Amino acid sequence: MTVIRLSGGGLFLHSPVRLGEPTRRALDALGPVRAVVAPSKVHHLFVADYIAGYPQARVYGAPGLAEKRKDLQLHGVLGDHAPSEWNGEIEQHLFRGASFMNEVVFFHPATRTLILTDLAFNVPADKTAGARIFYWLTGAAGRFGPHRIVRLAIRDRRAARESVDRILRWNFDRVTVTHGDVLECGGKQRFAAAFDFL
Repeated sequence: MTVIRLSGGGLFLHSPVRLGEPTRRALDALGPVRAVVAPSKVHHLFVADYIAGYPQARVYGAPGLAEKRKDLQLHGVLGDHAPSEWNGEIEQHLFRGASFMNEVVFFHPATRTLILTDLAFNVPADKTAGARIFYWLTGAAGRFGPHRIVRLAIRDRRAARESVDRILRWNFDRVTVTHGDVLECGGKQRFAAAFDFL
């Protein structure tokens, strides 16, 4: 999960993890949860915990998630325009050409941080315990970028290339990923190189 403290002190939660007591204490120490974001059709498992735990928060999901998870009460569908909760502080773009995921990519200009979910992994080769076969089959370990399944999920390469070009117009250096280590610097160049196959 990536957490951003908004200018008003409220928290923006991207791709929430299981809401155990330690996580709840850590979040409450940072500020009130204002927005909970399920950034793709495949990252939504623990959103219900946050709906119950933070009923005052507004919940947003990727296109198609409401149909997939009819049990979730969403306040809105994510796209290219930020809702009022984070408008002017966080930018976003629905990555085109991979409707299986419908991942919405975020950019936090204040910290020059790109926030990804599954479009790119950054798992060190020595940190694959518990999922070695998956990482081996997909080629996801020891490198930054999209693994084999993500590449196969991109059905419209032209639309995906346009999305990559749009993302590269953002002035980011740091990249957070849901799977693996944060790229603290050089992220724009690494992102461009990872998607040069399109």
